[in-house]
Amino acid sequence: MLTPSAHLRVSDMYFNRLSHIAEPEIDSAPTSRVAKLKLSYKNIETLVCLADILMITLSSVLGVQLYQYLWSGETISLVTSLGVGLSQALLYTYVSSSRGLYRLPVLLSPSRYLARILTTWAIVVLFVVVFLVFLRGGAVVPRGSMVTAATLQISFLLVARWLAEKASRSLMARGALAGRKVVTVGEQSELMRLSTAVLFRYFGFNELTRVSLSTAGGPASNDVLVDLDRAIHEARERGADELILALRWNSRELLETARERLRASPLPVRLLPDYTIRSVLGRRLLSTNGPGLALEVQRAPLTQMEQAAKRTLDVVCSAVGVVLLSPLLLIIAALIKLDSKGPVIFKQRRNGFNAKQFYIYKFRSMTVQEDGDKIVQAKRNDKRVTRVGQFLRSSSMDELPQLFNVLKGDMSLVGPRPHALAHDNEYKVLIAKYAFRHHVKPGITGWAQVNGLRGETGRLEQMIERVKLDLWYVNHWSFALDVNIIIRTCFEVLRHKAY
Repeated sequence: MLTPSAHLRVSDMYFNRLSHIAEPEIDSAPTSRVAKLKLSYKNIETLVCLADILMITLSSVLGVQLYQYLWSGETISLVTSLGVGLSQALLYTYVSSSRGLYRLPVLLSPSRYLARILTTWAIVVLFVVVFLVFLRGGAVVPRGSMVTAATLQISFLLVARWLAEKASRSLMARGALAGRKVVTVGEQSELMRLSTAVLFRYFGFNELTRVSLSTAGGPASNDVLVDLDRAIHEARERGADELILALRWNSRELLETARERLRASPLPVRLLPDYTIRSVLGRRLLSTNGPGLALEVQRAPLTQMEQAAKRTLDVVCSAVGVVLLSPLLLIIAALIKLDSKGPVIFKQRRNGFNAKQFYIYKFRSMTVQEDGDKIVQAKRNDKRVTRVGQFLRSSSMDELPQLFNVLKGDMSLVGPRPHALAHDNEYKVLIAKYAFRHHVKPGITGWAQVNGLRGETGRLEQMIERVKLDLWYVNHWSFALDVNIIIRTCFEVLRHKAY
């Protein structure tokens, strides 16, 4: 019978089996020596896929033309051989990609997956040959040409995989391979069995830091909530792309607590397969289907394509606005200087996307420049408002410098209006889901503003209604909705004066 200490050693050996599958020379990848030029985890898979397309197409053309020239002294149409080769290349890469044969673990150890690679290639070649025979017998491409082309293809593919292995290992050794930046949150027992090498190699995650949950007081204790808040803070400060959960799948209450708490962050949240699942599936299945096993607990409010479209609209419109309005901006600046003492631009801290602080720009319209723990909102006939400031606020021209906030990337043209930090700290306690407003960039105008909620929100009920409209915008964003809000804002400013 094993002693308790011996049993623990055997258990540790078993539990760490998957955490040490990386080869010694790449186990700590990526290294601390950061290369000047980095290639993303996904891009290297794409590059190898493109290399296979090139190799198969080239070998098909060479094989057909070489056979025809040596056998009959004639050449077949280059367009025909090119079309057949390209079609086969696209079909092979599609099937290989769907089977996970371009994932980094496969690229690093192609010999382990050689049978899958060869089987996939053979099936595709057989399909193409049968199709050509069915199409026009041997008139399209002679059988001898097909055999020659196939021989060159498999040779080129094996060489390409060997070169991809060398290149991948070299990039990892130099720290030139970048994955998605993540903060890992989990139970101590799961984190101990999940090395950074496994996260990078099998899931494409570059771990910035990890937060261990203190579950001794229960899955919903204050300690757990504090740890989850710390994970959100670390992700925000370190610029993480995602939050990763490493929890036992049977810890239902802890999973629910983590899911609810992490909703305060706009970042995607994924749940990794726990150690039991990884042990059952084994290394081979993880190698080819790893990312699919990381369950999406929370998606980002906008996809990368949607973010790109929104950012394009922001940059184009704000740049055009700055150019066209530059004479007006200069005139307003001169009037402010002549009217009262103080700077032309008023800067105040606000919470932006993911609650990251930035300085918002406005034309100074008041005699005070509050940016502390307590801020009094401007009211009708407020004596702190200057003469020029009264006109600027009623026409909303005091907001024009925020076009530069948009160009900097701190704000968007359309989004929830950012509030002063003092008001943010007050309302996030009083209003449920208030923090969800930070799931997108704050805007110069927003859905709440074009629905009549501009200016002062003196009563809590007004702010609650504004938050509801802001959250509706976050959940229903579209490019067309942004354009609609921008157009409606122009009419809203003309109809209703602010103060």
